[in-house]
Amino acid sequence: MKIIKIVIVLALFLVALALGSQNQAVVTFNYLLAQGDFHLSTLLGVVFVTGFVIAWIIFGSLHMKSKLQVRKLNKQLKKLTPATSTEVEQSKA
Repeated sequence: MKIIKIVIVLALFLVALALGSQNQAVVTFNYLLAQGDFHLSTLLGVVFVTGFVIAWIIFGSLHMKSKLQVRKLNKQLKKLTPATSTEVEQSKA
């Protein structure tokens, strides 16, 4: 499954690279403080990589948060499981 994900990401990157190489026109890009003239392929590549990194940061942090919550709940479960089994044995006696 991990290999399939890597292949998909690599394919998307190659598609973006192919599309970018076909767009050599110079465009004016206005950003907050200034403006600049860039090749369209460079601008597409930078925006694609920036979006990819931001998505990895967001979903990576969500994934880590859920992993930590699962670990915490597993510790609570291990702590409660022996206590409940001893309580059941005491109630039977």
